[in-house]
Amino acid sequence: MKFFTALSLLVSSASAFAPSLKAATTTTLNSETLNGWVPDEEQFAWGLPGSLAPVGDFDPLGFAENADLNQIKKYREAELQHGRVAMLAVIGMLVTEEPIEFHPLFEASNKDIGPAIRHLDEVRAVSPFFFEILGLVIGAIELNRALLGWKSPDETTLGQLRTEEGTMFQDLKDDYYPGDVGFDPLGIKPEDPDEFAEMHTKELQHGRLAMLGIAGIVAQELVDGQEIFVSMGVAPDRFDPSLLPVQFP
Repeated sequence: MKFFTALSLLVSSASAFAPSLKAATTTTLNSETLNGWVPDEEQFAWGLPGSLAPVGDFDPLGFAENADLNQIKKYREAELQHGRVAMLAVIGMLVTEEPIEFHPLFEASNKDIGPAIRHLDEVRAVSPFFFEILGLVIGAIELNRALLGWKSPDETTLGQLRTEEGTMFQDLKDDYYPGDVGFDPLGIKPEDPDEFAEMHTKELQHGRLAMLGIAGIVAQELVDGQEIFVSMGVAPDRFDPSLLPVQFP
């Protein structure tokens, strides 16, 4: 699980939420490069899929209300990436704890290393170079995503937060669809725009649920110090805190 926790900390970016005002302009983008999506500022979130009944266009804080096209794409990019990391984190939490206890880095048959929020201690003790390798892997993945989705900033705008003219370092490419980095090893991405919009909405909804879920799991383990299935009473409690490589008073 700690692999996924570290991943979530490194992948997430606060810069994606920099505010900007909506510009009253029209967009003439090739819908084929945007998976059939044609941006429309008259629609909620410029027409991006993701709304479902009964909630519908849910935006109680009004983030999408005054966002321009580039900003709404950055919001969606950030939401997708956080949701994907959260889905991995939930899986990592559940499979590394009782009763499954599958750990790719070490065997847990001889002892229960407890809640997943403490697994970083064990990982550091057993595989001390794991985090350096992880950092390189994540850096390569993020560099690839930046090259695919982001414009190269102009020399005249380097170091500036926002100008009326010029490409900023946060600006997404016009033909980049938020979250579509070309990673589809199973070939399940639909070619039909309607089917893609449906799958995109499903991914968003699962990611949103996972973000809430992982927050609840972490909070629960911080409160009672027990693994989730142990707290539910469906798994035995074999955890001995004295066996952890790092002790806290």
